[in-house]
Amino acid sequence: MRLFVAVDLSEEAGALVAVLPRPALPAVHWTTPEQWHVTVRFLGEVDPAQVDGPSGLCAALDGVPSALRHGAAGPVEAVLGPAVAWFPGRHVLQVPVRGLEALARAVTTASASWGDPPERDFRGHLTLARTRRRASGPPSLAGAPIAAHWLVPELVLYESTLGPGPSHYRALHRVALPG
Repeated sequence: MRLFVAVDLSEEAGALVAVLPRPALPAVHWTTPEQWHVTVRFLGEVDPAQVDGPSGLCAALDGVPSALRHGAAGPVEAVLGPAVAWFPGRHVLQVPVRGLEALARAVTTASASWGDPPERDFRGHLTLARTRRRASGPPSLAGAPIAAHWLVPELVLYESTLGPGPSHYRALHRVALPG
């Protein structure tokens, strides 16, 4: 099964994202509200037999709140913004999200035995759109100001199912965070 660990947007942050312009462009595929989250670790393919049980991935993720408390981290606060931007190459339109770095480190440490190793350092973001066929997106889509912050109540282990149309996500496990 294809898995990732993420935090969901608050209702207020989701409402701000929902009013951003989303012009119909042939080369741009917009994400849907059901897909809005901030991935703290993409795991990729994980054997379903390794997810549950006392030595499984879910049990390891249950240890993240304790790791955050021992690391002297207080409540996890996500900060969305300050503006919509393209990642280099203009294939992914996103909004930066700060404040999740300690959580991402704790999740990566707890889940190190599962999935693919992280490809790069954590860059918190909310994906708004991707371009089709690796086209470069129009620069005009970047720059819209947006700002929100919220206390993150939980992290979520999601299963991602690919297929025709948008990816579908199913929450498999939730872990309450300190604060």
